[in-house]
Amino acid sequence: MPHDFMPGLAGVPAATSSISDVDGQRGVLEYRGIKVEELCSKSSYLETAYLLLFGHLPTEAEFRQWTSDVMHHRRVKFRIVDLLKCLPEQGHPMDALQAAVAALGMFYPGRNVKDVGNNYWSAVRLVAKLPTIVAAWARIRHGDDYIPPRDDLGFSENFLYMLTEAVPLPLWNKVFDDCLILHAEHTMNASTFAGLVTASTLADPYTVVASSIGALKGPLHGGANEEVIQMLKEIGSADRAKGYVEEKLRAKQKLMGFGHRVYKVKDPRATVLQALCRRLFMECGSSPFYEIALEIERVAGDTLSSKGIYPNVDFYSGIIYDKMGIDTDLFTPLFAMARVSGWLAHWLEQLRENKLFRPDQIYSGEHNRSYVPIAQR
Repeated sequence: MPHDFMPGLAGVPAATSSISDVDGQRGVLEYRGIKVEELCSKSSYLETAYLLLFGHLPTEAEFRQWTSDVMHHRRVKFRIVDLLKCLPEQGHPMDALQAAVAALGMFYPGRNVKDVGNNYWSAVRLVAKLPTIVAAWARIRHGDDYIPPRDDLGFSENFLYMLTEAVPLPLWNKVFDDCLILHAEHTMNASTFAGLVTASTLADPYTVVASSIGALKGPLHGGANEEVIQMLKEIGSADRAKGYVEEKLRAKQKLMGFGHRVYKVKDPRATVLQALCRRLFMECGSSPFYEIALEIERVAGDTLSSKGIYPNVDFYSGIIYDKMGIDTDLFTPLFAMARVSGWLAHWLEQLRENKLFRPDQIYSGEHNRSYVPIAQR
Protein backbone atom coordinates (compact mmCIF):
# COMPACT_ATOMS: atom_id res chain seq x y z
CA MET A 1 0.00 0.00 0.00
CA PRO A 2 1.27 3.58 -0.66
CA HIS A 3 2.78 5.59 2.17
CA ASP A 4 3.53 9.25 2.77
CA PHE A 5 7.16 9.50 3.82
CA MET A 6 7.80 11.96 6.68
CA PRO A 7 11.55 12.37 7.31
CA GLY A 8 12.25 12.20 11.02
CA LEU A 9 8.59 11.22 11.54
CA ALA A 10 7.85 14.95 11.73
CA GLY A 11 4.27 15.51 12.80
CA VAL A 12 3.48 11.78 12.94
CA PRO A 13 1.82 10.85 16.29
CA ALA A 14 3.64 7.90 17.88
CA ALA A 15 1.54 7.67 21.07
CA THR A 16 -1.25 9.23 23.06
CA SER A 17 -0.11 10.72 26.36
CA SER A 18 -1.41 12.72 29.31
CA ILE A 19 2.04 13.56 30.67
CA SER A 20 2.89 16.88 29.01
CA ASP A 21 1.73 19.18 26.26
CA VAL A 22 3.34 21.90 24.16
CA ASP A 23 1.55 24.74 22.38
CA GLY A 24 4.25 25.88 20.00
CA GLN A 25 2.26 28.83 18.69
CA ARG A 26 1.64 30.38 22.12
CA GLY A 27 4.81 29.18 23.82
CA VAL A 28 3.13 27.08 26.51
CA LEU A 29 4.54 23.95 28.17
CA GLU A 30 2.43 22.06 30.70
CA TYR A 31 3.20 19.04 32.88
CA ARG A 32 -0.04 17.17 33.63
CA GLY A 33 -1.90 20.39 32.81
CA ILE A 34 0.22 22.68 35.04
CA LYS A 35 2.40 25.31 33.37
CA VAL A 36 6.12 24.92 33.98
CA GLU A 37 6.38 28.53 35.10
CA GLU A 38 4.01 27.79 37.98
CA LEU A 39 5.89 24.63 38.90
CA CYS A 40 9.17 26.56 39.01
CA SER A 41 7.71 29.24 41.27
CA LYS A 42 5.80 26.91 43.63
CA SER A 43 7.11 23.36 43.38
CA SER A 44 10.40 21.45 43.59
CA TYR A 45 12.05 18.97 41.25
CA LEU A 46 11.16 15.96 43.41
CA GLU A 47 7.51 17.02 43.65
CA THR A 48 7.42 17.66 39.90
CA ALA A 49 8.96 14.23 39.28
CA TYR A 50 6.18 12.67 41.37
CA LEU A 51 3.59 14.61 39.37
CA LEU A 52 5.03 13.34 36.09
CA LEU A 53 5.40 9.74 37.23
CA PHE A 54 2.11 9.23 39.03
CA GLY A 55 -0.22 11.77 37.43
CA HIS A 56 -1.06 14.00 40.40
CA LEU A 57 0.57 16.30 42.92
CA PRO A 58 1.37 14.29 46.04
CA THR A 59 -0.36 14.74 49.38
CA GLU A 60 1.87 15.63 52.33
CA ALA A 61 2.07 11.96 53.34
CA GLU A 62 2.80 10.82 49.77
CA PHE A 63 5.48 13.45 49.31
CA ARG A 64 7.10 12.59 52.65
CA GLN A 65 7.28 8.93 51.63
CA TRP A 66 8.51 9.70 48.10
CA THR A 67 11.22 12.04 49.40
CA SER A 68 12.30 9.49 51.99
CA ASP A 69 12.44 6.69 49.42
CA VAL A 70 14.57 8.75 47.04
CA MET A 71 16.84 9.96 49.85
CA HIS A 72 17.53 6.41 51.05
CA HIS A 73 18.40 5.14 47.57
CA ARG A 74 20.95 7.78 46.55
CA ARG A 75 23.97 5.64 47.31
CA VAL A 76 25.43 3.39 44.62
CA LYS A 77 27.11 0.00 44.94
CA PHE A 78 30.88 0.16 45.33
CA ARG A 79 31.21 -1.87 42.14
CA ILE A 80 29.48 0.91 40.20
CA VAL A 81 32.11 3.29 41.56
CA ASP A 82 34.79 0.75 40.59
CA LEU A 83 33.29 0.61 37.10
CA LEU A 84 33.59 4.39 36.78
CA LYS A 85 37.22 4.20 37.93
CA CYS A 86 37.97 1.76 35.10
CA LEU A 87 36.66 4.07 32.37
CA PRO A 88 39.08 6.34 30.43
CA GLU A 89 39.14 9.73 32.15
CA GLN A 90 39.02 11.55 28.81
CA GLY A 91 35.74 9.83 27.91
CA HIS A 92 32.55 11.86 27.65
CA PRO A 93 30.43 11.90 30.85
CA MET A 94 27.36 10.79 28.88
CA ASP A 95 29.17 7.57 27.94
CA ALA A 96 30.09 6.98 31.58
CA LEU A 97 26.50 7.66 32.65
CA GLN A 98 25.06 5.31 30.02
CA ALA A 99 27.46 2.53 31.04
CA ALA A 100 26.70 2.95 34.75
CA VAL A 101 22.92 3.04 34.24
CA ALA A 102 23.05 -0.12 32.13
CA ALA A 103 25.12 -1.76 34.88
CA LEU A 104 22.55 -0.76 37.52
CA GLY A 105 20.13 -3.16 35.89
CA MET A 106 22.45 -6.04 36.78
CA PHE A 107 22.31 -5.14 40.48
CA TYR A 108 18.55 -4.51 40.54
CA PRO A 109 16.94 -6.96 38.13
CA GLY A 110 13.60 -5.58 36.98
CA ARG A 111 12.75 -7.80 34.06
CA ASN A 112 9.16 -8.36 35.16
CA VAL A 113 7.81 -4.97 34.14
CA LYS A 114 4.28 -6.10 35.03
CA ASP A 115 5.27 -5.99 38.72
CA VAL A 116 3.92 -2.62 39.90
CA GLY A 117 5.94 -2.63 43.11
CA ASN A 118 9.18 -3.44 41.34
CA ASN A 119 8.50 -0.68 38.80
CA TYR A 120 8.04 1.85 41.61
CA TRP A 121 11.37 0.97 43.18
CA SER A 122 13.09 1.03 39.79
CA ALA A 123 11.81 4.59 39.28
CA VAL A 124 12.97 5.56 42.78
CA ARG A 125 16.45 4.16 42.19
CA LEU A 126 16.92 5.81 38.82
CA VAL A 127 15.74 9.24 39.99
CA ALA A 128 17.89 8.90 43.13
CA LYS A 129 21.08 7.42 41.70
CA LEU A 130 21.63 9.35 38.46
CA PRO A 131 22.84 12.48 40.31
CA THR A 132 25.20 10.34 42.42
CA ILE A 133 26.67 8.74 39.30
CA VAL A 134 27.11 12.08 37.50
CA ALA A 135 28.79 13.69 40.53
CA ALA A 136 30.98 10.63 41.16
CA TRP A 137 32.26 10.58 37.57
CA ALA A 138 32.88 14.34 37.62
CA ARG A 139 35.30 13.82 40.51
CA ILE A 140 36.77 10.40 39.70
CA ARG A 141 37.92 11.45 36.22
CA HIS A 142 40.00 14.22 37.83
CA GLY A 143 41.55 11.80 40.32
CA ASP A 144 39.38 12.90 43.25
CA ASP A 145 37.45 10.67 45.63
CA TYR A 146 33.74 10.04 45.15
CA ILE A 147 31.70 11.93 47.77
CA PRO A 148 28.77 9.93 49.20
CA PRO A 149 25.38 11.65 49.46
CA ARG A 150 24.22 13.28 52.68
CA ASP A 151 20.81 12.36 54.07
CA ASP A 152 20.28 15.82 55.59
CA LEU A 153 20.45 17.63 52.24
CA GLY A 154 17.69 18.14 49.67
CA PHE A 155 17.83 16.78 46.11
CA SER A 156 19.57 19.66 44.32
CA GLU A 157 21.55 20.72 47.39
CA ASN A 158 22.90 17.18 47.75
CA PHE A 159 23.98 16.97 44.10
CA LEU A 160 25.89 20.26 44.27
CA TYR A 161 27.48 19.10 47.52
CA MET A 162 28.60 15.78 45.99
CA LEU A 163 30.11 17.74 43.11
CA THR A 164 32.10 20.22 45.21
CA GLU A 165 32.16 18.89 48.81
CA ALA A 166 30.69 22.25 49.87
CA VAL A 167 27.10 23.01 50.86
CA PRO A 168 25.87 25.48 48.22
CA LEU A 169 24.13 28.81 48.73
CA PRO A 170 20.31 28.60 49.07
CA LEU A 171 19.86 30.60 45.85
CA TRP A 172 22.00 28.08 43.98
CA ASN A 173 19.75 25.27 45.21
CA LYS A 174 16.64 27.08 43.99
CA VAL A 175 18.10 28.02 40.61
CA PHE A 176 19.47 24.52 40.01
CA ASP A 177 16.20 22.89 41.10
CA ASP A 178 14.26 25.10 38.66
CA CYS A 179 16.66 24.09 35.88
CA LEU A 180 15.87 20.44 36.61
CA ILE A 181 12.11 21.13 36.50
CA LEU A 182 12.44 22.86 33.13
CA HIS A 183 14.37 19.91 31.67
CA ALA A 184 12.24 17.16 33.21
CA GLU A 185 9.86 16.50 30.33
CA HIS A 186 9.01 17.65 26.82
CA THR A 187 6.49 15.40 25.03
CA MET A 188 7.66 13.07 22.24
CA ASN A 189 11.26 14.19 21.81
CA ALA A 190 14.00 12.00 20.35
CA SER A 191 15.26 10.53 23.63
CA THR A 192 11.74 9.83 24.91
CA PHE A 193 10.87 8.10 21.63
CA ALA A 194 14.10 6.06 21.77
CA GLY A 195 13.20 4.95 25.29
CA LEU A 196 9.65 4.03 24.26
CA VAL A 197 10.87 1.91 21.36
CA THR A 198 13.08 0.00 23.81
CA ALA A 199 10.26 -0.14 26.38
CA SER A 200 7.86 -1.60 23.82
CA THR A 201 10.00 -4.77 23.79
CA LEU A 202 9.31 -5.05 27.56
CA ALA A 203 12.97 -4.42 28.33
CA ASP A 204 13.79 -3.49 31.94
CA PRO A 205 13.70 0.22 32.92
CA TYR A 206 17.49 0.52 33.25
CA THR A 207 17.87 -0.54 29.62
CA VAL A 208 15.09 1.89 28.67
CA VAL A 209 16.84 4.81 30.38
CA ALA A 210 20.24 3.79 28.93
CA SER A 211 18.65 3.93 25.45
CA SER A 212 17.27 7.39 26.15
CA ILE A 213 20.65 8.59 27.40
CA GLY A 214 22.23 7.45 24.13
CA ALA A 215 19.74 9.49 22.10
CA LEU A 216 20.10 12.52 24.37
CA LYS A 217 23.86 12.65 23.85
CA GLY A 218 23.66 13.91 20.27
CA PRO A 219 24.35 17.59 19.53
CA LEU A 220 20.95 17.96 17.86
CA HIS A 221 19.25 17.04 21.14
CA GLY A 222 20.70 17.29 24.67
CA GLY A 223 24.22 18.11 23.55
CA ALA A 224 23.13 21.48 22.17
CA ASN A 225 23.75 23.36 25.45
CA GLU A 226 27.41 22.36 25.28
CA GLU A 227 27.55 23.74 21.74
CA VAL A 228 26.10 27.07 22.92
CA ILE A 229 28.92 27.57 25.45
CA GLN A 230 31.49 26.70 22.80
CA MET A 231 29.89 29.32 20.53
CA LEU A 232 30.00 31.96 23.27
CA LYS A 233 33.65 31.16 23.95
CA GLU A 234 34.42 31.46 20.24
CA ILE A 235 32.76 34.89 20.04
CA GLY A 236 34.64 36.08 23.14
CA SER A 237 32.98 39.45 23.76
CA ALA A 238 29.62 41.17 23.20
CA ASP A 239 31.03 43.61 20.63
CA ARG A 240 31.94 40.68 18.36
CA ALA A 241 28.48 39.10 18.50
CA LYS A 242 26.97 41.16 15.68
CA GLY A 243 29.63 40.19 13.15
CA TYR A 244 29.48 36.53 14.18
CA VAL A 245 25.71 36.33 13.84
CA GLU A 246 25.64 38.14 10.52
CA GLU A 247 28.33 35.85 9.12
CA LYS A 248 26.42 32.74 10.26
CA LEU A 249 23.16 33.97 8.76
CA ARG A 250 24.86 34.92 5.49
CA ALA A 251 26.30 31.42 5.25
CA LYS A 252 22.88 29.94 6.14
CA GLN A 253 24.47 28.13 9.08
CA LYS A 254 22.68 27.11 12.27
CA LEU A 255 22.94 29.43 15.27
CA MET A 256 23.32 27.16 18.30
CA GLY A 257 20.56 27.55 20.89
CA PHE A 258 18.09 28.98 18.38
CA GLY A 259 15.07 27.31 16.84
CA HIS A 260 12.87 24.40 17.83
CA ARG A 261 10.87 21.77 15.98
CA VAL A 262 7.72 22.77 17.89
CA TYR A 263 8.01 26.34 19.20
CA LYS A 264 7.33 29.19 16.76
CA VAL A 265 7.75 31.76 19.54
CA LYS A 266 10.36 32.01 22.29
CA ASP A 267 10.69 28.77 24.23
CA PRO A 268 8.96 29.38 27.62
CA ARG A 269 11.80 27.48 29.30
CA ALA A 270 14.29 29.97 27.84
CA THR A 271 12.26 32.84 29.31
CA VAL A 272 12.34 31.27 32.79
CA LEU A 273 16.04 30.47 32.48
CA GLN A 274 16.79 34.05 31.48
CA ALA A 275 15.06 35.26 34.66
CA LEU A 276 17.06 32.70 36.67
CA CYS A 277 20.26 34.07 35.11
CA ARG A 278 19.39 37.56 36.33
CA ARG A 279 18.65 36.30 39.87
CA LEU A 280 21.90 34.36 40.01
CA PHE A 281 23.97 37.24 38.66
CA MET A 282 22.49 39.76 41.08
CA GLU A 283 23.94 37.73 43.96
CA CYS A 284 27.06 36.25 42.39
CA GLY A 285 28.07 38.79 39.74
CA SER A 286 27.33 38.68 36.03
CA SER A 287 28.86 36.45 33.39
CA PRO A 288 30.52 37.64 30.17
CA PHE A 289 28.69 34.81 28.43
CA TYR A 290 25.34 36.33 29.42
CA GLU A 291 26.22 39.70 27.91
CA ILE A 292 27.25 37.97 24.67
CA ALA A 293 24.04 35.92 24.67
CA LEU A 294 21.88 39.01 25.09
CA GLU A 295 23.61 40.66 22.14
CA ILE A 296 23.22 37.53 20.01
CA GLU A 297 19.51 37.41 20.77
CA ARG A 298 19.12 41.11 19.93
CA VAL A 299 20.99 40.91 16.63
CA ALA A 300 19.52 37.57 15.53
CA GLY A 301 16.01 38.65 16.53
CA ASP A 302 15.85 41.19 13.73
CA THR A 303 16.21 38.42 11.14
CA LEU A 304 15.09 35.16 12.75
CA SER A 305 11.96 36.19 14.67
CA SER A 306 10.08 36.76 11.42
CA LYS A 307 10.82 33.09 10.60
CA GLY A 308 9.57 31.85 13.97
CA ILE A 309 13.10 31.13 15.23
CA TYR A 310 13.84 32.16 18.82
CA PRO A 311 16.15 31.07 21.66
CA ASN A 312 15.38 27.61 23.03
CA VAL A 313 16.04 25.96 26.40
CA ASP A 314 19.69 25.31 25.54
CA PHE A 315 20.54 28.96 24.96
CA TYR A 316 20.60 30.05 28.61
CA SER A 317 20.89 26.81 30.64
CA GLY A 318 24.60 26.40 29.96
CA ILE A 319 25.32 29.95 31.10
CA ILE A 320 23.80 29.15 34.50
CA TYR A 321 25.75 25.93 34.87
CA ASP A 322 28.96 27.64 33.80
CA LYS A 323 28.44 30.35 36.42
CA MET A 324 28.10 27.58 39.03
CA GLY A 325 31.52 26.27 37.99
CA ILE A 326 30.19 23.10 36.36
CA ASP A 327 32.29 21.65 33.53
CA THR A 328 30.77 22.15 30.07
CA ASP A 329 30.72 18.44 29.21
CA LEU A 330 28.56 17.79 32.30
CA PHE A 331 25.68 19.90 30.97
CA THR A 332 24.08 17.04 29.04
CA PRO A 333 24.33 14.59 31.99
CA LEU A 334 22.51 17.25 34.06
CA PHE A 335 19.82 17.20 31.37
CA ALA A 336 19.60 13.40 31.75
CA MET A 337 19.36 13.72 35.56
CA ALA A 338 16.28 15.89 35.09
CA ARG A 339 14.73 14.11 32.11
CA VAL A 340 14.85 10.66 33.72
CA SER A 341 11.54 11.43 35.47
CA GLY A 342 9.93 12.21 32.10
CA TRP A 343 11.39 9.11 30.46
CA LEU A 344 10.13 6.93 33.28
CA ALA A 345 6.69 8.56 33.20
CA HIS A 346 6.38 7.65 29.51
CA TRP A 347 7.68 4.14 30.26
CA LEU A 348 5.00 3.59 32.91
CA GLU A 349 2.34 5.00 30.58
CA GLN A 350 3.50 2.76 27.72
CA LEU A 351 3.21 -0.36 29.87
CA ARG A 352 -0.53 0.14 30.39
CA GLU A 353 -1.36 -0.76 26.79
CA ASN A 354 1.96 -1.82 25.36
CA LYS A 355 2.38 -2.53 21.66
CA LEU A 356 5.71 -3.35 20.08
CA PHE A 357 6.96 -0.53 17.87
CA ARG A 358 7.39 -1.87 14.34
CA PRO A 359 7.28 1.02 11.85
CA ASP A 360 7.20 0.42 8.12
CA GLN A 361 9.62 1.67 5.50
CA ILE A 362 9.56 2.70 1.84
CA TYR A 363 11.99 0.48 -0.03
CA SER A 364 14.10 2.40 -2.56
CA GLY A 365 16.51 -0.36 -3.65
CA GLU A 366 16.67 -2.77 -6.58
CA HIS A 367 14.85 -6.07 -7.14
CA ASN A 368 15.73 -9.39 -8.81
CA ARG A 369 19.52 -8.93 -8.78
CA SER A 370 21.67 -11.99 -9.41
CA TYR A 371 24.57 -13.03 -7.21
CA VAL A 372 27.91 -12.48 -8.99
CA PRO A 373 30.73 -14.87 -8.00
CA ILE A 374 33.70 -13.08 -6.49
CA ALA A 375 36.04 -14.03 -9.37
CA GLN A 376 33.74 -12.23 -11.85
CA ARG A 377 33.31 -8.96 -9.98
